[in-house]
Amino acid sequence: MRKVVILAAVAAALLTAACNTVAGVGQDISAAGKAVSHTADKVKH
Repeated sequence: MRKVVILAAVAAALLTAACNTVAGVGQDISAAGKAVSHTADKVKH
């Protein structure tokens, strides 16, 4: 029983860390897209 609780806690910690990582990657991609759009607008004018 104790091993199950420990494994569940470890799994929850890993899932939480993975969610934060995915969110960070999404923010990075969004920022890169905005930078490309801004540069394209500057080139057009």
